[in-house]
Amino acid sequence: MKLATIRRPGAAQQTFAAVVLGDTAHELSGFGDVGAFLGADAAARQGALDAASGTTGVPVADAGFGTLIRSPEKVFCIGLNYRNHILETGQELPAYPTVFTKFARSLTGPTDPIQVPAEDHRLDWEGELAIVIGTAGRRIAEEDAADHIAGYAVSNDVSMRGWQGRTTEWMQGKAWEASTPVGPFLVSADAFPAGARIRTSVNGEVVQEDSTADLVFGPAALVAYLSTMVTLAPGDLILTGTPAGVALGRRNEAGRHPWLTAGDVLETAIDGLGAQRNEIV
Repeated sequence: MKLATIRRPGAAQQTFAAVVLGDTAHELSGFGDVGAFLGADAAARQGALDAASGTTGVPVADAGFGTLIRSPEKVFCIGLNYRNHILETGQELPAYPTVFTKFARSLTGPTDPIQVPAEDHRLDWEGELAIVIGTAGRRIAEEDAADHIAGYAVSNDVSMRGWQGRTTEWMQGKAWEASTPVGPFLVSADAFPAGARIRTSVNGEVVQEDSTADLVFGPAALVAYLSTMVTLAPGDLILTGTPAGVALGRRNEAGRHPWLTAGDVLETAIDGLGAQRNEIV
């Protein structure tokens, strides 16, 4: 199954949840976004799906995508979780996940512009696989984690490296408003290929490419670990970490980090999950 949050034409702040059937997105009546749909009871979800299949739908190619989940209860992020990225930083593989958080206001749509803030020009890309929780749970066993995952989505943990580097706690460089695109689709686990490739491009140049199989802590392990601390709720997001190739680990011909600047186009794609395209402004 593939879900999306679609903006109503002429009303960018009004959105609706949709199920994608082939090339068209069909409204799930009564639900403003995918998060609201996931939070409803099973009967309400099935009723909306049944009704949607009989509607005309909107061509996906013409749809304006909003943030997949507008107001998640929690947004967890995992740092240094790809083996290649850890090696890039010169560190050893961690015994436990590195966890930080974002807020709902940190999220933005998969085609929305991302601003370089006046306070920090060190804007970096970090393409990531996002886990979307579908069923609530606390102290979830790793072998049961799949039952709590609604599916997966593309995300990019765009980071303000100057603020991130002010202290050993990363969150202040990670939680800036409207800086983290999520979407365009939520794809259920049965339709998500194992070991899917993740790619990040800047102005058409591929800067990150890896297999999601390179994660040190995979989705099941992360769901089990995080649910030990707190109940995971429908619509919660877990951004699973980024591969090697970030600007912080690169130098251009002038010996400088190639931070994102106004006019750049940031594209993030994962096989089976779709692609994002965000202009930097």
